[in-house]
Amino acid sequence: MKKILMVLTSVSEIGEDKEPTGYNVAEAAHPWKVFRDSGHFVDFASIKGGQPPRDTVDQDDPIQVQFTQDETTRAGLYNTARIEVVDPAQYDAVYLVGGHGTMWDFAGNAGLQKVISDIYNKGGVVGAVCHGPAGLLDVELHHGLKLLSGKTVAAFTNDEEVAVGKDKIIPFFLADKLTEQGATHIAADNFEENVQVSERLVTGQNPASAAGVAKEMEKLLAEVIHQEKAEEAAAAEAEAEAKAE
Repeated sequence: MKKILMVLTSVSEIGEDKEPTGYNVAEAAHPWKVFRDSGHFVDFASIKGGQPPRDTVDQDDPIQVQFTQDETTRAGLYNTARIEVVDPAQYDAVYLVGGHGTMWDFAGNAGLQKVISDIYNKGGVVGAVCHGPAGLLDVELHHGLKLLSGKTVAAFTNDEEVAVGKDKIIPFFLADKLTEQGATHIAADNFEENVQVSERLVTGQNPASAAGVAKEMEKLLAEVIHQEKAEEAAAAEAEAEAKAE
């Protein structure tokens, strides 16, 4: 079992008209189910802490309904940790949930950048979907290079922003910013699933990609678990041989 931190936006309104927003429930619920079904422990944090705002729940999606009704999850979301006080050493992976609000509070947040950098630097897995990759901007690794440099990524596209009528509201086009920081942005057709794996960074284009991001993260975590077991077995064998001499 590994520990995975899911990070949520704290922004509840966007634009001059103060349009209600929050974390995208589908992008939280479907990965949550993948992680939980694989036996991993899931924890929650948000930019400001407390109970993060959420977007609309699709009552026709049983996974979203299960997520919002699960007692352990409800308790975790009721009072999330503020990202600045999270200890990255406790987690093997971090997953950035999307929602338009992340464009305002994920981008440029020093606490979030430290969590992402520390987890990746120690060999952990980083995942993000839709607008969640806004949190990857300006993340620097221990060697001084940006996390995004040379990576292949997916995120909500410029065309999708236009299609949902948010192109005049958002502070920047996410795909363009990712490219500016050295990433290669791969775009699929609007609202089609698109997941990109680049070393230990997994990103997805939109809500349809959320479960796929989690599944690819799970594969990477399984590799880590396999390596740890191999190392434990080798250590045990060496100890047994030493005692036999």
